[in-house]
Amino acid sequence: MKTKNITTISILTAISVVISIIESYFDFIGNIIPGLKLGLANIVIIFALYKYNFKTSLSISIIRVLIVALLRTGFGLNFFFSIIGALFSVITMSLVKKTHLSVIGVSIIGSIFHSIGQVLIGIILLKNNNIIYYLPYLLLFSIPTGILIGIISKRLLKYTEKMLYNKCAMLYVNSTIKEGKANE
Repeated sequence: MKTKNITTISILTAISVVISIIESYFDFIGNIIPGLKLGLANIVIIFALYKYNFKTSLSISIIRVLIVALLRTGFGLNFFFSIIGALFSVITMSLVKKTHLSVIGVSIIGSIFHSIGQVLIGIILLKNNNIIYYLPYLLLFSIPTGILIGIISKRLLKYTEKMLYNKCAMLYVNSTIKEGKANE
């Protein structure tokens, strides 16, 4: 892997960690349904999935969960809910991305499967099948949060595409100017 890619992936991971930690301080969202979050760090995951690949987005997601656990939440039940939710989310987003579903659609699916993963691990760890009744409430919020994260991700992807296009255009102009001076 090239140094530039490692650096970029490290920066994306750091951004997702910071977003996760900041988001963990907004308890008012979790007061509606315990554990509920907007999932703002998934903007970075979706960006990595589209700009890089599944492996990169999965790596960023797993490293983010581990670092946030080390710095903020610990390795208790919350860690298992986070890691399983992240795995379900990234894997399903990668699969549905191949169907050419929109970025917003991919985000919604990721949000839904994050909730499904959390409920499944809750049933397994707490040995209580009644946790399944929590799923409809999580799904009720998964769709709007998936839409929000999808819209933001789509705009970020479009913005970075414009930045890349402008950078390429500037490189072309600069090389043309240099060629012109060399020919004089």
